Amino acid sequence: MDWTEEVDASGLICPLPVLRARKRLSAMAPGSVLRLVTTDPAAVIDVPHFCAEAGHDLLAETAQGGAHIWLIRRGQGAQIPKPE
Repeated sequence: MDWTEEVDASGLICPLPVLRARKRLSAMAPGSVLRLVTTDPAAVIDVPHFCAEAGHDLLAETAQGGAHIWLIRRGQGAQIPKPE
């Protein structure tokens, strides 16, 4: 599957991978696909939860040599929560 943009969050720990994904997705058009690369073990919980809460579609998750590759489609009516 093709993606529009990529965030390499390898080496970053919670909550940074999700924060980087949120920031990039907020600048993308609805329907665009983000490829997110993570190595934090907590990402397997954090990324699906973030997608569900924000209204994005988690298209795929693949383990590849110690990393997880996520494909996330920005939701049409996705709410991008602003940091407090």
